[in-house]
Amino acid sequence: MAAIASRRSVLRGLTIGPAAMSAIATPFGPALAALHRNYEDRPIKLARTKEGRNISRFRYQNADRACQLMEQPFFLDGGYTSETLHQAGFVAQQALCSYLLDVGFADEWNAQHIKQNITKALDYANATGLAHDCPEMARLAVILSPYWKWRHHYDVWDEDRPDTDGFQPPVIATLARSLVERVRDVTGHPRPKGWHRYPHATWS
Repeated sequence: MAAIASRRSVLRGLTIGPAAMSAIATPFGPALAALHRNYEDRPIKLARTKEGRNISRFRYQNADRACQLMEQPFFLDGGYTSETLHQAGFVAQQALCSYLLDVGFADEWNAQHIKQNITKALDYANATGLAHDCPEMARLAVILSPYWKWRHHYDVWDEDRPDTDGFQPPVIATLARSLVERVRDVTGHPRPKGWHRYPHATWS
């Protein structure tokens, strides 16, 4: 509970106008500055808003619905690794941007700087308190970035096909679900209407 209370106290401090942000010292500052330098991104001052919270909920529910699709037999049992990776990329992008919006990132900044780079989104989310320190998710994020590359169906002899690094649909779906559940736990967003867990889903 102490960690949750600490995060909530930080976020309460960010629920003000951007003009006052320079007067606030948050524990996220040094980590964000390092990422801005590493990725050569325009620095951002975090400011939580009601609009950002609403968009965050919408993005989380998008991610959860899309994740449920991956928990159906078409993805888990069909052997469609490229399709599953593309779907997982969308899930991760929506879930991570949901978190970033909730913590005070602007939607326009995400659209300009995050795009479909799942590794970058995960780095920024963890730097601002998501604490989803899962080595396999970090490895999958590299494979997913940018996730548009998995929309194309590659033949086994296609020299340009990207490397799956051995990931198979059931593992991909499990990692995506774990990320979605972490975002839900931290943001407190409600599940989408009509949500139910598929009986053959492998996450716990």
